[in-house]
Amino acid sequence: MNEQITGALFKQMVLHGAAAITAQKQAINDLNVFPVPDGDTGTNMSMTIATAVAELHKITPATLDQAASVTASALLRGARGNSGVILSLLFRGMSKGLKGKETADATTFAAAMQEGVSAAYKAVMKPAEGTVLTVSRLAAKRAVDVAAEGVTDLEAVLEEAIREGYDALAQTTDMNPVLKKAGVVDAGGKGYLLILEGMLAEMRGDPMPELEETAQTQEKADFAALSEEDITFTFDTVFIVRKIQPDVDLEPFREYLNSIGDSLVIGEDDDAFKVHVHTDIPGSALNEAQKYGTLELAKIENMRTQAEDLAAGRQAQSTDDLESVEAELEAAPAHEGGHVVAAPEKKYGFLAVCAGDGLAAVFQDLGADGVVSGGQTMNPSTESILEGVDKIPAEVVFVLPNNGNIIMAAQQCDALTEKTVIVIPTKTVPQGITAMMNVDFEAPEAADITAAMEESLSTVTTAQITYAARNSDFDGFDIKEGDYLALEEGKLFGTDTSLDSLLEKLAADALERGATFISLYYGEDVSEEDAQKAAAAFQDVCPDAEIAVLPGGQPVYYYIISME
Repeated sequence: MNEQITGALFKQMVLHGAAAITAQKQAINDLNVFPVPDGDTGTNMSMTIATAVAELHKITPATLDQAASVTASALLRGARGNSGVILSLLFRGMSKGLKGKETADATTFAAAMQEGVSAAYKAVMKPAEGTVLTVSRLAAKRAVDVAAEGVTDLEAVLEEAIREGYDALAQTTDMNPVLKKAGVVDAGGKGYLLILEGMLAEMRGDPMPELEETAQTQEKADFAALSEEDITFTFDTVFIVRKIQPDVDLEPFREYLNSIGDSLVIGEDDDAFKVHVHTDIPGSALNEAQKYGTLELAKIENMRTQAEDLAAGRQAQSTDDLESVEAELEAAPAHEGGHVVAAPEKKYGFLAVCAGDGLAAVFQDLGADGVVSGGQTMNPSTESILEGVDKIPAEVVFVLPNNGNIIMAAQQCDALTEKTVIVIPTKTVPQGITAMMNVDFEAPEAADITAAMEESLSTVTTAQITYAARNSDFDGFDIKEGDYLALEEGKLFGTDTSLDSLLEKLAADALERGATFISLYYGEDVSEEDAQKAAAAFQDVCPDAEIAVLPGGQPVYYYIISME
């Protein structure tokens, strides 16, 4: 019987919940009713919560507040796909409900679960019932009701919440027409309940599911891998300064450090800031820092000596004092996930998400400052998108997700950076390309660019050809694994065992739509010769249209076709 959740217990509960969903991620993936290969729910949710596991392994939480805060922060940055973002929101709200708490009883924890549901609903523009939102809402409500009845045993409260959640999950089949047709329950709701079950199992002392070992993420610099040519500045310098006032402007200091070094990272909270910089004059950096507050801790390492020692097989020197300093520095605020934020050199910047060197080149040719690799089957995390945003030396960064399952992850970035982030809701690569073609780079206001890009999205029709990842009876199509699938505007257009046949059908549709500009971006599994034949087939059917053939290099999709 547990009547209090401590920070240590919450940490283990999250670790157990992560193991539970990871062990069942393929079963959750299999609930996805659309037969195309995509960033499946089980994969996205398990990868999202894995970021919290990595961060929790680094700490011994003194309070429940600390454990919940670290979990929420990691989930936010690691969120992948819509399901991952919603999962992060559920834990973010929970963390808010546990703020300032050393421990929590049943009533407090149930209220925190409900706070998580509120955060998720507020962030979703058009909340749909029959999803993880429904499941989490009813589960949290049951937890609150049971605690209000005087039940103090947290295990009993969470058990009742899970039972109610599974009742709600069963109803999602009837709430959602697509789920009903396929006869399955909502994958996100199932994933969330698996995490709660893992958390309950930890309370009960049950063993965690056994998982295959995975490579551990490298947490410290590999000095042995550095050569003399790799090291521009000699000293790896890290220090903490207690601010002279909460709102002190650090921008001049940032500019100074950029002038004397590189690899700059500044993280701050109301009371202090932490600096990481590579420089040849660490003393000057420390002296300048004292204009902004009181120097508290500092660690300076000679990277050339470290590299020489480790390359020669010598153990780098360390002392108890240095280890203590490192521990305190690690506990200090980290800036934007630990990556450099480029100082603004212009007003507007543009970041696109896509997979394939050819598509990346197209976006760069149109003026994109950066490209984040990702798309179908590999939805990038919020942290990956954020890093791309922060690398762009602009005040305002427009992000083109180019995939409906990446939009929510991109939208989380605005609150995580000092830059202004505007997400253009592009659901396909052709939409993103069309949006970039409609940018006025000299526009006086960001709102003007936003309006022009968003208005252009309706002028292009996107078709894609991929393959069936599983057998399916979908929308009247009897689909076999390996069949070719044609999608149009995200909906199933046709299926065939012949790729040429699908191309002919899409060409006929382009003619019917009156398309005058047609672009075929061919994927990594298509030869240029075959792509030219596909273009010829389109030209035969649409003789008055201008046809372009470009190497996209994208995985998963044989062709991405733009019709305007």
